[in-house]
Amino acid sequence: MPGTPFGVVHLDVPPVTSGLAVGSLVAGIASVLVSVLVICVGAAAGSQGVWAAGVFTVLGVLVGAGAVVAGLLGMRQIRRPAPPPAVRFTGRGRAVAGISCGATGLVLSLLGLGLALLLGLG
Repeated sequence: MPGTPFGVVHLDVPPVTSGLAVGSLVAGIASVLVSVLVICVGAAAGSQGVWAAGVFTVLGVLVGAGAVVAGLLGMRQIRRPAPPPAVRFTGRGRAVAGISCGATGLVLSLLGLGLALLLGLG
């Protein structure tokens, strides 16, 4: 402060990558991998493949939905303005990639289940 013996120091805090964004990306990639497994099991196996595809579909949908929710929360965390002494978050690209991978995995899991039902019961 000018004119006083006291001074105020604001330390520059480097931005931190959002953990929600990273978690969303990891869960989104896992969801896509599980959806590929659903498609492979549903197309290769007979009537037993329908049950296995159904079980893996539940896993793919849950992980995909979790990736989308974590990505949206990460985007909200990154967009939030922070005054200078607070921690700023980065990782918008990771959050967007997690949302898109999670949604893709979710849709592919459901399509894989439909394929398994069509081939196994038809």
